Amino acid sequence: MKTPDDVSAMVRLKALGWGAKRIATELGCSKNTVKHWLRQGDWRSSKTPSRSKRLDGLTDWLAERFRQHAGNADVVRQDLANEKDIHVSLRTVERAVAPLRRDLVVAARASVRFETRPGEQMQIDFGERRIEIGGVPTRVSLFVATLGYSRRLHVRAFGHERQEDWFAGLESAFQAFGGVPREVLLDNARALVLHHDPISREVILHPRLHAFSRHWGFRVRACAPYRARTKGKDERGVGYVKRNAVAGHRFASFAALEAHLDAWTRDVADRRAHGTTGEAPGARFARDEARALQPLAGVPPFSAARDLVRRVGADCAVSVDGNAYSVPWRLIGERVRVTVSGAVVRVHHGGGEVAVHAALKGRHGRVVDDAHLAGLVGSRERPAHRLDPSPIMPPALLRPLAEYEAVAGGGF
Repeated sequence: MKTPDDVSAMVRLKALGWGAKRIATELGCSKNTVKHWLRQGDWRSSKTPSRSKRLDGLTDWLAERFRQHAGNADVVRQDLANEKDIHVSLRTVERAVAPLRRDLVVAARASVRFETRPGEQMQIDFGERRIEIGGVPTRVSLFVATLGYSRRLHVRAFGHERQEDWFAGLESAFQAFGGVPREVLLDNARALVLHHDPISREVILHPRLHAFSRHWGFRVRACAPYRARTKGKDERGVGYVKRNAVAGHRFASFAALEAHLDAWTRDVADRRAHGTTGEAPGARFARDEARALQPLAGVPPFSAARDLVRRVGADCAVSVDGNAYSVPWRLIGERVRVTVSGAVVRVHHGGGEVAVHAALKGRHGRVVDDAHLAGLVGSRERPAHRLDPSPIMPPALLRPLAEYEAVAGGGF
């Protein structure tokens, strides 16, 4: 917008014979602006275009409907036509409710900090990160548990986010903290929550989670759907672990990663001055929260066994969770039953147990029992150039050549 002095200067320069382009360069504006004001002849104030007055007096009604429809101006326009017989454009409604939209956005983002008493609540969640392990970028699921009062963290690394991983992470946190909180706040993970209605807030937990919570004696509380900041303490904790504990690190093995997380939790996370409480989580926990937790009282681990069916591959192994476990080579191509319980993998076939292995962590690992390869080329129990001398089929199943000759009608 040009001032009256600018327009007067344009008119004087034009009277001196200056062209519009030269005037624009001199005054620092566009040539079209100069032409516009020269056509006007002098400065005139701009006029604000008149707006529709059809919505006057409906401010409260518009505000109520705008909030009711969660900021959808088009639905408000439809209500105007149906209830008030007022037909206006969508843009007219949007202009009318523009001051309300910012209030709606701010209200949706606003959160009230919720503090819990010592030992009252623990928040849990998983965070995913690619970490180089043994020279290979590996997807690692980081289980993070955060005590609500002291903000003390517990971190475990897993290769997946299965139900048994949630249970293993929880039991590990109980052991690390030396007790059980009265309530565990979690997200709506499919492995734990079967259904959570966002309107009625009806929650249907997985039956095994019910059994697990009864076993350890805590209540389960699920966040409202699509509102993960309900457990903001743990959300911040997961981000802190990603940015601080594992960022830029490489590990020779999965065990090295776990050892690093234990040391980082003890030496860094427990000793830092927390931004909200202003205290070190470890000191705050020892002073106020350790005694407030429910004692473990010798409660045994919750058994969470899995029964799987696998086919034995040509490499004499079955695959479980991305890792390979050997079985006797004569079972190649057969279906076997695999039971995973705790840290043990058991393989069954024909009603008997044919292999037992310690469960591997992470992925792409392989466990081989040399006894399962006995008799194969390259096995450690026999020279590589020798095969098992036992015939493939029992002699009783082979027919004499004379029988074939009789059928064919003579000798060969």
